[in-house]
Amino acid sequence: MKSDPVEMFGYYLQLGVRSLRRMPVVTLLMILAIGFGVAASMTSYAVFRAVSGNPIPWKSSQLYAPQIDNWDPRTLGPGAEPPDLMDYQDAMALMDARTAARQTATYPVSFSVIPNGVISKPFNISGYATYADFFPMFDVPFQYGGGWGETDDRGRAATIVISSKLNQTMFGGANSIGRDIVLNDHAFRIVGVLQNWNPKPRFYDAANTNGFGSEGPDFFIPFTRAMDLHLETKGANACNGQGGVGWDGWLRSQCVWISFWVQLPDAAVLQRYRSFLEGYSAQQQRAGRFNWPPNIRLRNLVQWLDFEKVVPPETKVSLLVSFAFLVVCLVNTVGLLLAKFMRRAGEVGLRRALGASRRDIYTQFLAEAGIIGVAGGIVGLLLTVLGMASLGQVFQPDIAHLAQMNIGLVVLTLLVAIVATVIAAFYPTWRAARVQPAWQLKSN
Repeated sequence: MKSDPVEMFGYYLQLGVRSLRRMPVVTLLMILAIGFGVAASMTSYAVFRAVSGNPIPWKSSQLYAPQIDNWDPRTLGPGAEPPDLMDYQDAMALMDARTAARQTATYPVSFSVIPNGVISKPFNISGYATYADFFPMFDVPFQYGGGWGETDDRGRAATIVISSKLNQTMFGGANSIGRDIVLNDHAFRIVGVLQNWNPKPRFYDAANTNGFGSEGPDFFIPFTRAMDLHLETKGANACNGQGGVGWDGWLRSQCVWISFWVQLPDAAVLQRYRSFLEGYSAQQQRAGRFNWPPNIRLRNLVQWLDFEKVVPPETKVSLLVSFAFLVVCLVNTVGLLLAKFMRRAGEVGLRRALGASRRDIYTQFLAEAGIIGVAGGIVGLLLTVLGMASLGQVFQPDIAHLAQMNIGLVVLTLLVAIVATVIAAFYPTWRAARVQPAWQLKSN
C-alpha cells in the first residue's frame, strides 16, 4: 500500500520540528544567520532596484539623447565624450531640422508665484521650459486638459502645464483649465494639470538632477516663451572657457545647458538620424565653427542612464557586500547543518535498516531545512523593515526614500530565505544520506 505523499511530507515536517526543538541553541543560530544575511541582501537590493529601474520600459528603446561635440576634443584628452548637454545653436538647429518623429529641447527654470488670494505670500516653484512633443514623447499623464500644441511653440504662447500639487495649492484641486496663473509678474494660461508624475530616475534631466529629486517639477512652459522672457537656466551651464556676454552672447556661445531628446521608432529611422547628426557636425566643420572631425553620440534611454552614472556607486558596492555577507551566513549554516545531521547518523542508519530510502532521508532533512528557512525569512523580514527605516543613515535622502517595503519584496525575502537554506542543506543531507546502515547498527 502506497503512502500519501502529502501525509508523508507532513510527517517529515513534524520530525523536523522535533529535531529542531532538541537543539534550540543551534537552531537559533541558524535562524539568525539566515535572517541577518537575507535582511542585508534584500535591503540593499531594494535600494539598487529603486535607483536602477527603467522609468518608462514600454518606450525606452525609442527614446534617444543625441550628443554633439561643440568643444575641441583635443583639449579634453583622448577618448573624451561630447558634452551631455547642448548649446543653444545646436539645439535650435536640430529642432528646426525636424528630422525625428518627435523631439524636444528642455532646460530647468524657476519662478516666484504671485499670490491670488488663495495663499498669503509668494513662494518659489521650479519647472522646465520645453516643447509640445515633450508630453506625448514621455507619455506624461494628465488629470485635466493636456499639453500645448506646436502652434503655441511657434506662437511663443504664454501657456503652462502645472502639477497636481501646484493646482491643489493655488486652486484647491479644482479643474483650473483656462485660468491664469501669475509667475514673476507674467500671466500664463493653464492648459493642463498633471497627475502625480515624477519618474524615478528623472531620465529627461539626468544631467542636472543625477536622476533623482524628492519632488517632481511644478510646471512646464513653452521653450520659446522662456526665450522671450530671457529665463536663464537653473541647472548646469558649462562653457569650457567659451562663454558670451549678455543674453544674446550667451545664446551664441558654446555654453552647454540644454537637454535634448528625440523619439526614433525603429532601426531604419535611428540610422537615418545618426547620419543626420554626422552630416550636421561635418557641416559645422566646413563652416569653420568646429575645427575637428564629427564627434557625435546617440544613446537610448537605458544607455543614457548608464552614461550619466545615475545608479550611485555606493548602491552597487552595498549590494555586492550584502550578498557576500549572505554567502558567509549560508556557509556557516552549512557547517551547523552538517554537524547537526551527522550527529544523527545512528538515527539515519536505523531508518535505512527499517526500509527508508535515501530519497526519504533527503525529503526529511530538506523539509527540516525548509522550516529553518521559513523562520529565518520571518526574522529577515523584521530586520529588513528596520534596515529600510535606517537607509537615510547610509544613502542620500533622495535615494533612501525610494526604497519601499511592498508585497513583492516580502515574497522575495521569504523565497530567498527558504531557497537559500534548502540549497545550503544539500551537502549536509547528501553526507547524511550516504550513511551505511550496517556500520551504524554494528557500532551501536
